[in-house]
Amino acid sequence: MESSGFRGERFASMQSGTSDDDMVEIAGATLDFSSTEDEPPLDRNYSCGGAGDGAGPSEMVNGVPKLMDLLEEPVPGVGTYEDFNTIDWVREKSKDRDRHREITSKSKESVWALVKSVSDAFSGWLLMLLIGLMSGALAGGIDISAHWMTDLKEGVCLNGFWFNHEHCCWGSNETTFQERDKCPQWKSWAELIIGTAEGPFAYIMNYLMYVLWALLFAFLAVSLVRAFAPYACGSGIPEIKTILSGFIIRGYLGKWTLVIKTITLVLAVSSGLSLGKEGPLVHVACCCGNILCHLFTKYRKNEAKRREVLSAAAAVGVSVAFGAPIGGVLFSLEEVSYYFPLKTLWRSFFAALVAAFTLRSINPFGNSRLVLFYVEFHAPWHLLELLPFILLGIFGGIWGAFFIRANIAWCRRRKTTWLGRYPVLEVLVVTAVTAVVAYPNGYTRRSTSELISELFNDCGLLDSSQLCNYDNVNVTPSSNGLPDRPAGWDVYTAMWQLALALVFKMLITVVTFGMKVPSGLFIPSMAVGAIAGRLLGVGMEQLAYYHHDWLVFRGWCSPQADCITPGLYAMVGAAACLGGVTRMTVSLVVIMFELTGGLEYIVPLMAAAMTSKWVADAIGREGIYEAHIRLNGYPFLEAKEEFCHKTLAMDVMRPRRSDPPLSVLTQDGMSVEDVETLVAVTTYSGFPVVVSLESQRLVGFVQRRDLLISIDNARQRQEGVVSTSRVFFTEYTPPQPPSSPPPVKLRGIMDLSPFTVTDHTAMDIVVDIFRKLGLRQCLITHNGRLLGIITKKDILKHLAQMANRDPESILFN
Repeated sequence: MESSGFRGERFASMQSGTSDDDMVEIAGATLDFSSTEDEPPLDRNYSCGGAGDGAGPSEMVNGVPKLMDLLEEPVPGVGTYEDFNTIDWVREKSKDRDRHREITSKSKESVWALVKSVSDAFSGWLLMLLIGLMSGALAGGIDISAHWMTDLKEGVCLNGFWFNHEHCCWGSNETTFQERDKCPQWKSWAELIIGTAEGPFAYIMNYLMYVLWALLFAFLAVSLVRAFAPYACGSGIPEIKTILSGFIIRGYLGKWTLVIKTITLVLAVSSGLSLGKEGPLVHVACCCGNILCHLFTKYRKNEAKRREVLSAAAAVGVSVAFGAPIGGVLFSLEEVSYYFPLKTLWRSFFAALVAAFTLRSINPFGNSRLVLFYVEFHAPWHLLELLPFILLGIFGGIWGAFFIRANIAWCRRRKTTWLGRYPVLEVLVVTAVTAVVAYPNGYTRRSTSELISELFNDCGLLDSSQLCNYDNVNVTPSSNGLPDRPAGWDVYTAMWQLALALVFKMLITVVTFGMKVPSGLFIPSMAVGAIAGRLLGVGMEQLAYYHHDWLVFRGWCSPQADCITPGLYAMVGAAACLGGVTRMTVSLVVIMFELTGGLEYIVPLMAAAMTSKWVADAIGREGIYEAHIRLNGYPFLEAKEEFCHKTLAMDVMRPRRSDPPLSVLTQDGMSVEDVETLVAVTTYSGFPVVVSLESQRLVGFVQRRDLLISIDNARQRQEGVVSTSRVFFTEYTPPQPPSSPPPVKLRGIMDLSPFTVTDHTAMDIVVDIFRKLGLRQCLITHNGRLLGIITKKDILKHLAQMANRDPESILFN
């Protein structure tokens, strides 16, 4: 295996020509896959010549040329990976075991070595602490800034422009209970510009300022993303899932992406677009984790160890987004992570705890809660209410499947038509339509988080919301809350407005998600479900009030009893729609439970979440993140997808019968020129090493990047190396003629234990091996002879073919 001293600097000289067919768009940026394909070596059109003439003298030790051994002298860059390539999980874990074994053995030699061993063991927990603190602080700043800028569209505080509406009126003594949000210190734009707050002109002025502020925020967001960090757009969760599976996208979790995503997330949310900040907060937390990894050597130099940290960072993102530390850990385990060992579970829990504590200390909403829509219900639910809860689950599943299909169709249109060439124009048009349509309706005008908060609310006597304007006739509050009451005129008006808001949110979210601004999907999906749930809840409440003598209500819903809680229906509906879109189950229920703090509502949430998943899976198997991964052609092997076809490794391996022979290196029969020619005429990421071309007995496997770096390093550091120098992968170098140039020994960069299977191995076993071991390639043998190779790319193409999809369209599209 590679030496522990390998360094991770990029090797600048390894760049080959590109063509238009080798380019791919990822998250709004153009990526180049021309020289890093995981294609098998198929081409063998090269000459395996011997040593040439005219070589200079070389140093001799006992008749054998003195060689540079890469096992003894680590070469910078060897053992690292090119951009847009897949890591070798087996190699990375082996390197970490070697490092840990060396530290453990040295710890017994001296006190200083023991201290280094303890600090190495403690560094993981220290890193989790730093990630939690940094992510919690950033999330608090995002919450406070977004709240202030959202209110800025409607007016400004005279006491200080940095106060939002709520904070501005907190200290005022001139507010009334019915109009608690109105105070002399807060002025609408109409009051500031034309001097009056009432009348048609004031309405038009406020309308105009609302639209202008929304357009300004959206323009700034998309411009900053385009100019400084193209990777900062979108949700980020599909790309993070791909990165956690072993794919490398340099810069996606970098410092510029973090800075721009944090700023533009505030702008995008404040613009009023139908998007949330919860998904992008996962991306922000993972950026924090990736940046902080560079402070610790064992995480900076090992890609597998870094992905353990990123799994914990994903949990931190959900923890600060929903104030749900346990739900965040389960979200990372269920939805995002590819490799999740037990120690990562503990560290994720610790990091999520620190992040939640940090956010609680900042108190961004001023209510001692971690989210804006924290609620507490007190009325119990009845068994017969499971029927409407299941109906909400069915609605959530149908909506989720519809949304995925519609959004993927729109995104595919964006990628293949002129729409994708004008991202700024698209964002401005969608923002203008959203603002113009949303302003007249009070439920779409406010921020989506405030809307969800109102829909979740359990109405009390002191609530001034339009949704809570019931006819309070002969009301005697019980221990569980207010009894069911007849709806007033304002409630019926609110129902019509919510129905219009439901249609608007369902349609506008389809075109909003995937634009070139940070855009999360959790909050819009929850809003759709919360509106549908509140409508059903109020309907059930009125049905129970006017028909409490019906058989279904008799015995548990008597007059003057609090039978139905519409806010609970809104919460169940929100869980159902979010589950339908993302296909989350366990983590979703725990997140919603942590939001409400009520154990007794877990059964309704579980019923709705499972129903939603079953219905959505019946219509389409993919969740929104898996669908976007496939749309963008990321090399991601989905662990949830079952392989049930009776094919063998020989059916999938390359080369096929019509293909050129397999490109291989021989252990002692090639010159530097032969190796460089082979690398130059192919674009493969690695080459098998065999004893000879005749025997095809496998010796090992060498990565293309390591091969080029090592030869270039040998030319620079080993005197006399020329094109005719022999290349040896053997342990002992045979004596060379005195006139021959010094050979290059490359055994140190070769993987001596490449994973192999026989040609008759069933493909379902091969697919499982690739998933569970994270392989880049697997060599195929027959009676001990090298026969072919299967790469991750071949696996993905084969899966697409078996699913009746175009195998060429699934990769790097």
